[in-house]
Amino acid sequence: MASQLRATLLALIPCATLIAPPAAPAGEVEVLHWWTSGGEAASVAELKRLLEAKGDTWKDFAVAGGGGEAAMTVLKSRVVSGDPPTAAQIKGPTIQEWGEEGVLANLDPVAEAGGWETLLPPVVAGVMKYEGHYVAAPVNVHRVNWLWANPEVFAKAGAKVPTTWDELFAAADKLQAAGFIPVAHGGQPWQDSTVFESIVLGTGGADFYQAALVDLKPDALNSPQMVKAFEVLRRLKGYVDKDAPGRDWNLASAMVINGKAGMQFMGDWAKGEITAAGKTPGTDILCVPAPGTAGMFTFNIDSFAMFELDDPAAQKAQFDLAATIMEPEFQEVFNLNKGSIPVRLGMPMDKFDQCAKDSMADFVASSKSGGLVPSMAHGMAVRSSVQGAIYDVVTQFFNSNLSPEDAARKLAAAVASVRG
Repeated sequence: MASQLRATLLALIPCATLIAPPAAPAGEVEVLHWWTSGGEAASVAELKRLLEAKGDTWKDFAVAGGGGEAAMTVLKSRVVSGDPPTAAQIKGPTIQEWGEEGVLANLDPVAEAGGWETLLPPVVAGVMKYEGHYVAAPVNVHRVNWLWANPEVFAKAGAKVPTTWDELFAAADKLQAAGFIPVAHGGQPWQDSTVFESIVLGTGGADFYQAALVDLKPDALNSPQMVKAFEVLRRLKGYVDKDAPGRDWNLASAMVINGKAGMQFMGDWAKGEITAAGKTPGTDILCVPAPGTAGMFTFNIDSFAMFELDDPAAQKAQFDLAATIMEPEFQEVFNLNKGSIPVRLGMPMDKFDQCAKDSMADFVASSKSGGLVPSMAHGMAVRSSVQGAIYDVVTQFFNSNLSPEDAARKLAAAVASVRG
């Protein structure tokens, strides 16, 4: 965030301090979010119901826009004016940026009372903290490194659903020969990078992914292993149809669902398209980890950060909201609607589809093995300026004849230029 904004914020609002749960009457929570349609809106309504059952009043502050850019613009203006909302939908490194401004409330008392340290994997808990203190409550977990496959298409082509990159290219050849589009893709920067990060994980493993796309180590970004990842991406592009540029992700999903294409790299929000088409995730459309990523998990987590407030009643309502978000009832109903899985460990999964059950099993296992890593493509691993630099290089490579070696060099240089 610009230094001028930082100075303005610090002048307007005191630095966050430890807030003890006040003995105060129920208050109002103003919640800024961009969940305005379908299952998301239904889930927000459920959160409102559960909060109001505690005696608090919900003031909805919805700003339409699936990516949240408009909501973040509104949030900045509200904070600069000294009138922050109670809570705002913020995720990933952006939480740290707001923490640096000294405007976030400390949620440690809620976390301690709710046992968050035992309910959240350490890597997830770390995202919710600023300087060791909880400042945000996590809502859900999306798995990004899924490969969706139409089993009927694969059967018609005599192809096997792949678990390795060699198997994927062998299957793609058979799909192509049978008249199908092997890989459904939308040629947009975030989709290019969604595929790319799964390739980095699947060819280099979790440690390399962490070094390159999270820790941004120059010798990992410009390395033989990164060159290999670009080589796989170049080869994969040969199985994408010519109409891919600019295509929205849901249209690519529809190609797989309708039997025009064999497979798609996309997060588990694709399940919404599958169920809307009357299909069953895990049966009619298969979900398997992207090649080479079995037992590993790239996560995208939605969360609400809480802003420091002076009114004791508002503080009490804020604590109620944070506690409600982590309660089993909300975790279940929200994630059933959203297509994601609960972030709270130990949740019963009997109401969830097979893809969600598989996702939860891998989420738990990878949190213990070290294979749980934040998604770069979806704003969980690096700050927006770095993410944009990576997007630019990956998309340039995807749409040009740039060599894999030059792409790796450009990637390291681009990241270095925005990190300063």
